[in-house]
Amino acid sequence: MDGLPIAEAAKTTGWSARMLRYVEQLGLVEPDRSPGGHRVYGPEQLQRLRTLRQLLAEHDLDLGDVGLALRLRREPEVRAAVEGWLEEVPTRPEHVPAPDWLRWEQEKHQSLMESR
Repeated sequence: MDGLPIAEAAKTTGWSARMLRYVEQLGLVEPDRSPGGHRVYGPEQLQRLRTLRQLLAEHDLDLGDVGLALRLRREPEVRAAVEGWLEEVPTRPEHVPAPDWLRWEQEKHQSLMESR
């Protein structure tokens, strides 16, 4: 198998080995694996890493942005949920009087934070 181990790929690309693993976790670059299970970066993966860096720089993006774009493309239910949230207009629940809406929202946030 022709390619670079992760340490050499990191040195070549300027990405740290940790970042290369994160890029893989996001599904943006998928290195091959050696028979022993080690990551091997061939010319295809090195090109993707180079063009990914260019994409990030040219459009002021971060890896999370591109990772989310990939999820939106691959997972229709996530895309629908995000689109629904973006289109949703905040409205006061009918059972909450207008003067109490702020306090009601604060309590909802508090309960969400406590459940973590």
